[in-house]
Amino acid sequence: MSDSFNVVLLAAGKGTRLKIETPKPLCMALGQTLVEHVIDGINDFKGEDKELNFGIVVGHKKDEVQSHIQNSYSKIRFDFAHQKEQLGTGHALQVFFNDFRESFKTKYTFVTCADTPLIHGEIYQRLYEKIIESGAEAVCATFELEDPTGYGRIDEGENGFSIVEQKDASDEQRKIKKVNSGLYLFETQYIQKHINSLDDNNKSGEFYLTDLFSKEANVVTCNFKEASDFIGVNNLIQLSEAENFLREKKINNLLLSGVQIQVPSSVFIEKTVEIEPGSFIEPNVRLMGKTFIGKDSHIETGCVLKDVRLEKKVRLKAYSYLEGASVGANCQIGPMARLREGSKLGADVKIGNFVETKKAELENGVKVSHLSYVGDAEIGENTNIGCGFITCNYDGAHKHKTKIGKDSFIGSDCQMVAPIELGERVYIGSGSTINQDVPSDAFAIARQRQVTKEGMSKKFIKKK
Repeated sequence: MSDSFNVVLLAAGKGTRLKIETPKPLCMALGQTLVEHVIDGINDFKGEDKELNFGIVVGHKKDEVQSHIQNSYSKIRFDFAHQKEQLGTGHALQVFFNDFRESFKTKYTFVTCADTPLIHGEIYQRLYEKIIESGAEAVCATFELEDPTGYGRIDEGENGFSIVEQKDASDEQRKIKKVNSGLYLFETQYIQKHINSLDDNNKSGEFYLTDLFSKEANVVTCNFKEASDFIGVNNLIQLSEAENFLREKKINNLLLSGVQIQVPSSVFIEKTVEIEPGSFIEPNVRLMGKTFIGKDSHIETGCVLKDVRLEKKVRLKAYSYLEGASVGANCQIGPMARLREGSKLGADVKIGNFVETKKAELENGVKVSHLSYVGDAEIGENTNIGCGFITCNYDGAHKHKTKIGKDSFIGSDCQMVAPIELGERVYIGSGSTINQDVPSDAFAIARQRQVTKEGMSKKFIKKK
């Protein structure tokens, strides 16, 4: 039988040093909130063979934090405990177990903070292995810093160690470089025995969870070389640092997988983005959300993609902006094109410069080469749209659809007044405003006959 774990996330703090309205657990880093990064790291540890019970201690803006977590992880059950007063980390754990006493039956309990987005599954695994190998009742993750200011120090002696907070440390203790990460693994029975014996006899007047680690107790440390994995976010500088580490890790993983990134330091690729091998990313590209880029695609300079799916061998030319769109194989888009929400392109479609699409379905081989707006439309395969085309989809109150069949040709500077439907193999003469349906194989033109008055231009041309 696999071991069971409580995972208690401490997410109650106000984050006053951030100086922003957003609650700290919901601050964004590389496209996800801090607390989502933490939850994902724990889920990486879980795999398929461990039972995890998630507990989250909330406080400041608790409804906002709780709602976001539940909406982001609809398939995971969370036990939310409300810490009405922030009286320390030990008090937070007391609140959780007082609210969910059934959790004492779980074998182990991880305690971690909701503002440490770089802690990953391998770290949790090492703590788990350490507590089993050592036979200890608790293990604390530690690391070393040249400047340990602000961190609790690991004060080691012959028979064990204790954790001394910065405010309570002596001058000698403050010289210690080995520090507490704030990540712990306990045997849950150990917590049950000692959690209510904590006191607030310290300079902060708080109940420290670190007091569960003393030189007389059966507890150990697990030291890690990479201090950056334990970056905590207390201000916007640290948030920026954490995001940079996350971004670098994401980009390195892509490079190792066979994605070419021309200037890695210039691109921003969020954690949830997927890119297949053989693709090429030019400088100053921003890729966000649930974006997928198929193999052998090429993204040129300055492109922005959010929640976009590109199939293989797509060429996205410079400074194009795509959001909520799907693009078939071998398409060519841009430069300076905009594909908005609901745009669906088949294979071998060409979208040229200064073309905008919205809720438009373009089948295989469609060409919209330049200076056009295609909104609320369905366009059949191999149809060619000339320059300056507009679907007039909005009547001031409602949106209406334009349908154009396959193998049609729409001349330059044409407008389709929706709702309207054109059949297959239709030819529309340039400069036409079409407001009536056109059957298949028909030619339509809607413009006044040209009138020429010789010698009349002098009435209209003004001399300087």
